[in-house]
Amino acid sequence: MIKPSVTQVRSAVALMMVSASLYVGIAQHEGYVEVAAPPVAGDVPTNGFGSTAGVRLGDKTTPVRAMIRLLNEIEDVYAAGVRKCVAVPLYQHEFDAYVSLAYNVGVGAVCRKADKRTVDDQGKPKLPEPDRLIDVLNQGDYEEACRRIKSFNRFQGKVMRGLTIRREAEYKQCLGLA
Repeated sequence: MIKPSVTQVRSAVALMMVSASLYVGIAQHEGYVEVAAPPVAGDVPTNGFGSTAGVRLGDKTTPVRAMIRLLNEIEDVYAAGVRKCVAVPLYQHEFDAYVSLAYNVGVGAVCRKADKRTVDDQGKPKLPEPDRLIDVLNQGDYEEACRRIKSFNRFQGKVMRGLTIRREAEYKQCLGLA
């Protein structure tokens, strides 16, 4: 069950600001890396606090530049992306959980809707996809949408311990338990 405080109300996501706890949480989850390298074999290089855009293997940053970039990316890319695809009001902790998830897996993965077509591009019959996280959330099933966060724990098809731990933290945050 989602546990809001007595003073919380769900608000339109268009009006939501990124919280300080979200910045700190992402920085803690990502950790700081001065020299760009893939965090796991087969991944793209990251530096700073998990930044990937325009980052090449061996690129260097400083803690101050990395923090500024983190602040800008969270607001301008990830929170903005979540605001565009979420059609229901959220509590701040829910918004923060979805933005944290988007920072790690990408806005496209969080906001990808299920393909409900019953005919493919060649006109052949096909089964519609089951609802995805954003479909469930926008239908107002807040608890199930929070549960769906846990499904983003794989990299290249393999369950990753670090992602499982992070998804559990985001799931608890989404429910207001963290």
